[in-house]
Amino acid sequence: MNSENSVKNPPQNAMSYRDAGVDIEAGDALIEQIKPFAKRTMRPEVLAGIGGFGSLFEMPKKFKQPVLVSGTDGVGTKLKLAFELNKHDTVGIDLVAMSVNDILVQGAEPLFFLDYFACGKLEVGTAALVIKGIAEGCEQSGCALVGGETAEMPGMYPAGEYDLAGFAVGCVDKELIINGTTIATGDIVLGLASSGAHSNGYSLIRKLIAQSGIDFESDFHGQPFKDVVMAPTRIYVKPLLELIAALPVKGMAHITGGGITENIPRVLPAGLTAAIKKGSWTMPPLFTWLQAQGNVADLEMYKTFNCGIGMAVIVAKEHAAAAQKLLQDAGETVFEIGVIRKQQVGEAPTIVA
Repeated sequence: MNSENSVKNPPQNAMSYRDAGVDIEAGDALIEQIKPFAKRTMRPEVLAGIGGFGSLFEMPKKFKQPVLVSGTDGVGTKLKLAFELNKHDTVGIDLVAMSVNDILVQGAEPLFFLDYFACGKLEVGTAALVIKGIAEGCEQSGCALVGGETAEMPGMYPAGEYDLAGFAVGCVDKELIINGTTIATGDIVLGLASSGAHSNGYSLIRKLIAQSGIDFESDFHGQPFKDVVMAPTRIYVKPLLELIAALPVKGMAHITGGGITENIPRVLPAGLTAAIKKGSWTMPPLFTWLQAQGNVADLEMYKTFNCGIGMAVIVAKEHAAAAQKLLQDAGETVFEIGVIRKQQVGEAPTIVA
């Protein structure tokens, strides 16, 4: 049989990629659906975005000594609640927030973002909702969604489930990098309110929800409980870039896994403690409910959850009032939550008391 006949007459029971569980046409349909979402995030520096083997991005000319800052993260077990509730429209915002807020703390402006969406069987409608949320997060942070990967891997994930990862790249002028080295005794710690639990502590949250038996549709302080527990992570990029441009900021800490007591020390010089005053900010009802459900100790709360503070900003005392006003004018809820002082013998680098 010659090669031409082989093409015209494939063997009986011929297998295709679709037979193996991978639908290339569904992937193509998804790309067409998400192109309008990605288009809204474009920046002038994007030379080639979605559709190519790689994305091209020109360095913004405003940077004199550009230093690239990169970050990657996921959404964690908050996704399990998304599957249970069939609520996929906000986890993309969470994904972007976790990375752009991280690179922001070093003074970096997020430039572009890529996502990785993996599933066993591609459900185009679900994936489009997720990526629409990713585009929304990119719009909120001013970065371009330039590409990503949608991986359909039969047998790797249970039906209806998927995993997400994200990658952000930003830039800061070398002389403007924020690294905490100038933090000194007497500096003030400002706390920016969170929008909820963000994307951390959900393994414990899910356990406490299951233990409580609460109805996700039930009213919880004026909202359905499902909306409270699935509220997307707040993105602080634009207000904090405004603050950095206006006033000297000595350090910032994104309050993620590890909570307040484990994240603020990451930006403190040795020998200093951030003394955080308990009760100096409004604790959202979700956290008081979680604490009550599991009889969770205060220390465990502060090292597991953000407890209502999504970002900590450290400034000199003389700049605290102006910084607070600027952030409030930009739409943030801001509390003066603590002060930097000399660390006592045997004391943790961040305490809440």
